[in-house]
Amino acid sequence: MGILVSILVGAVAGWLADLVFKRFSFSLFAEILLGIAGGFVGGWIFGRDGGIVDQILTAFVGAVIILGIAALIKGSRRTV
Repeated sequence: MGILVSILVGAVAGWLADLVFKRFSFSLFAEILLGIAGGFVGGWIFGRDGGIVDQILTAFVGAVIILGIAALIKGSRRTV
């Protein structure tokens, strides 16, 4: 059951993070992976475990951090 919850949380968090960063457009699979990775990052930052809403918010914040770093890296690669 834990894997299904992780996939659900990852899908919702990745989708929400994709809405914040409109310059990226990911497939559902990529959004799920982004949300799961965001869950790890958010869990590392906040270090807490709560209900489903808390997990989604934590994963969302982590996914936004990942996308923010990706935007900074992508923006710094300008051709001269």
